Amino acid sequence: MLVAQKPARKAEEPAPLVKRFLDYLFIECGLAGSTVTAYQRDLREFWKHLGQREVDPGDTSIDDVQQYLICLQRRGLGLVSIARHLATIKVFLRYLFAERVLRRDIASLIESPKRWRTIPRVFQYPQIEALLDGPDPCEEFYLRDRALLELLYATGMRVSEAVDLQLDQINLDLGYVRCIGKGRKERIIPVGRPAIEAVREYVRILRPRLLGNRHATALFLSRTGRTLDRSNMWRLVRKYAAAAGIENRLSPHTLRHCFATHLLAGGADLRIVQELLGHANVTTTQVYTHVDEVQLKHVHRKYHPRP
Repeated sequence: MLVAQKPARKAEEPAPLVKRFLDYLFIECGLAGSTVTAYQRDLREFWKHLGQREVDPGDTSIDDVQQYLICLQRRGLGLVSIARHLATIKVFLRYLFAERVLRRDIASLIESPKRWRTIPRVFQYPQIEALLDGPDPCEEFYLRDRALLELLYATGMRVSEAVDLQLDQINLDLGYVRCIGKGRKERIIPVGRPAIEAVREYVRILRPRLLGNRHATALFLSRTGRTLDRSNMWRLVRKYAAAAGIENRLSPHTLRHCFATHLLAGGADLRIVQELLGHANVTTTQVYTHVDEVQLKHVHRKYHPRP
């Protein structure tokens, strides 16, 4: 005898649901476009996993999440990458529960993996000085590239913040940058004379030529007059790092690490560095308080009774 099956509840299509979540992050939470894109990328893989398991969004369980994390581990992802994926999923699950799509608040029951706090890679000032001197005055985009490198090191901005930096956000006369960081939070960063002079020369001479008849408000422009994107900024920093003989991989974020570490090594207050970096919690900034080898030897020679 055939038993009539209960028709399955029609689930909301993933695409509109995810789109509402991404709109919520961008409009209501004020997250940067690059951050929202990262959420979208991670969620695309998670939705694919749920689809393979034939799981309705409202029925997502802890086991579904755990199996997904196991899949990521089998793919060879490191602990940091897996933790990032999990953070995305937990925020999304909280949103689904708030929207009454998810029946249980399972996000609060999922523990994030414990990670070792790693010391960021930092280069000594002579190496950074060689990097800043890397652009050749004979090159076509010398003024822009020099201004970009100087400003990244002078302010400790994230690369996404440098991409979004508008011309009217930097005051060349007073020497400060009005930076819009994570969560659309604004902070004021003083800028030293070398960076100010480099940006001033770029804005006066090269930027109008790159802009041509087009209209763009971004500070840094590409050869076509459009906003210089994230990938090109990474490429430029890597290019001049190689030219300076820096063998280890150096990125725009490395300059942010160097900015913070060199300030603290020079005696800057930790709270001030926290404000300059735009960290919400001072514990994030404390990672830069590590003591380098040179400082260690200096203290040992100065204070040990038998140096």
